[in-house]
Amino acid sequence: MGKYEVTQKQWTEVMGSNPSGFKNCDTCPVEKVSWNDAQDFINKLNQKTGKKYRLPTEAEWEYAARSGGKNEKYAGGNDIDSVAWYKSNSGSKTHPVGQKQPNGLEIYDMSGNVYEWIQDWYDEGYYRKSPRDNPRGADSGQLHVLRGGSWDYSARISRAALRNVGNPVYRSYEGGFRLVVSSVRQ
Repeated sequence: MGKYEVTQKQWTEVMGSNPSGFKNCDTCPVEKVSWNDAQDFINKLNQKTGKKYRLPTEAEWEYAARSGGKNEKYAGGNDIDSVAWYKSNSGSKTHPVGQKQPNGLEIYDMSGNVYEWIQDWYDEGYYRKSPRDNPRGADSGQLHVLRGGSWDYSARISRAALRNVGNPVYRSYEGGFRLVVSSVRQ
């Protein structure tokens, strides 16, 4: 799991331009990227590096957000102001990655800053019928999952357990992503 969300600098180095609304901040998370845009970035990055980057599954994301499975309200604990940029403390903008406290796995900004696209398709009833350990998500759908909340939403929306959904072509000032690198694509 990436320690930080993909930054504007990283995006620009791979894609050649910056779609973000909050420009002139190389270390801020890239935003205004759709799920499809994230897939394009991943494909180019994989070609460039020879590695196998991807978006995290929803199960991977939540396990990492909860510091390896702990009972935490937000990614890193129960005090949102120490771990997240959200509506009450963001000043209505994104912030450079890594300024808040990390969670127990030394991963930053999994609550707040920008929503993070997840690889999984959204299926409202999937987890009632899924395997308990490491569920892979629905095989198909029309919407993809977003996790973590953002700079423009309340503390409640930034909880580690909250799921949101978006159309794979949807771009927003609140949406970005982080990467996972693996030896096998899932």
